[in-house]
Amino acid sequence: MKIVFTGGVTGGHFYPIISIVEEMRNITRENKLIDPEIYFLAPTPYNKGILFDNGIIYKKVFAGKIRRYASILNFFDLFKTAIGILKALWTVFWIYPDVIVGKGGYGSFPVLVAAKILHIPVIIHESDSKPGKVNAWAGKFAKKIAISYPEAAQYFPKNKQDVIALTGCPVRTEIQVPAKEGAHEFLGLEPDLPTILILGGSQGSMAINNAVLDTLEQLVSRYQIIHQTGKNNFKEVKDTADLMLDTSFYKNRYKPFDYMNDLAIRMSAGAADLVISRAGSSIFEIALWGKPSIIIPIPEDVSHDQRTNAFNYARSGAAEVIEENNLSPEILLNEIEIILTDSKYIQEMSDAAKEFAMPEAARLIAEEVLEMIISHE
Repeated sequence: MKIVFTGGVTGGHFYPIISIVEEMRNITRENKLIDPEIYFLAPTPYNKGILFDNGIIYKKVFAGKIRRYASILNFFDLFKTAIGILKALWTVFWIYPDVIVGKGGYGSFPVLVAAKILHIPVIIHESDSKPGKVNAWAGKFAKKIAISYPEAAQYFPKNKQDVIALTGCPVRTEIQVPAKEGAHEFLGLEPDLPTILILGGSQGSMAINNAVLDTLEQLVSRYQIIHQTGKNNFKEVKDTADLMLDTSFYKNRYKPFDYMNDLAIRMSAGAADLVISRAGSSIFEIALWGKPSIIIPIPEDVSHDQRTNAFNYARSGAAEVIEENNLSPEILLNEIEIILTDSKYIQEMSDAAKEFAMPEAARLIAEEVLEMIISHE
């Protein structure tokens, strides 16, 4: 068995693929099947160590990005995409996998073109409420379409509705369950003080970082803060926070991180009473943790999907939404206080998050991939 995975160049594409591969390995062991040969074709490996740990073979395939704004880079990236399609055709032909799994994003386009030309079965997974350009196009010929939000189904062709399955978004097993035991000691937190976990995504969010810094003195007087700033923003945020809290009695209540490994994420989730986050695949992590949240989506002119994701999740009752153009220290502090001062509301949001969560997402997709291979043998 040979399987090719392909996806864009962000963690939101990469980590769900890893989740699916993990479940695929579990299923083959449980059923005493031959372990599949798995490839990842994309412009970058994203994380070579995780690919190696999961026995995934990486093959580089170029891809150009089509931006939503006027840029000379769009012209040059057309040539990069053309080269990528030729490279993908050559690579996919020599691998000749049984199935190709597309996770979306511009990084997957050349490989999916090769799949279409070579008549290789395709399964796609869409993480967002509104499919991106590549998945919307691939949905026209995909054999199976997995979606994370029920609202996404309407964007695919009518003749494909019978092959669409609502699976949710895969989350790696390592971070699905919060680690409550020892979390406060691990992070140096006070055991009886409400804790806020702020996630800015792998790159961090300057808008969220600035709003937090602008109200940091007020926040630490009432709460303790675990703040994932993003690697590129860490020094600036930490230096600013150190300066602001230099004489504060509560300065030890602020815990900034540039990046959090799996253990730190689980511990932080275990300690948190409230999560503040962007509206990417982290929504599904927060839901699995059963935590109330404030979602701050990337503006629609930058990201077509996050605003829709945020409001669809909020409709479940698990979250409040603050749009970035409305984000201010006063509004952020007010929303935090509304949630954390109402124990009944906290419980309602937590219950709604757990109801929204779909912990079997990776398993469902892995089973579908393996079933497709077996049915074609």
